[in-house]
Amino acid sequence: MSRTVHCVVLGAEAEGLDRPPYPGALGQRIYDNVSKLAWQRWLAHQTMLINEYRLSPIEPKARQFLEREMEKFFFGEGSEKPPEFQPE
Repeated sequence: MSRTVHCVVLGAEAEGLDRPPYPGALGQRIYDNVSKLAWQRWLAHQTMLINEYRLSPIEPKARQFLEREMEKFFFGEGSEKPPEFQPE
């Protein structure tokens, strides 16, 4: 049986993640409070950020930026799209 969480993004009970998706305290917090669906939404948003800002995830500054945006996406005011972003 899959576990459920009260998802902070969806504001409702939903299927939880199978394991922490990120290391450390932030990963545990996401595991405890974020659903699989919300995590998939973050992955799509993160891909857009990487593409629009031309980030290289191996660079420490890019990883720090993405971690801050992840925390805002789930637990803050939300991660904004880049001002120039035009969806296809």
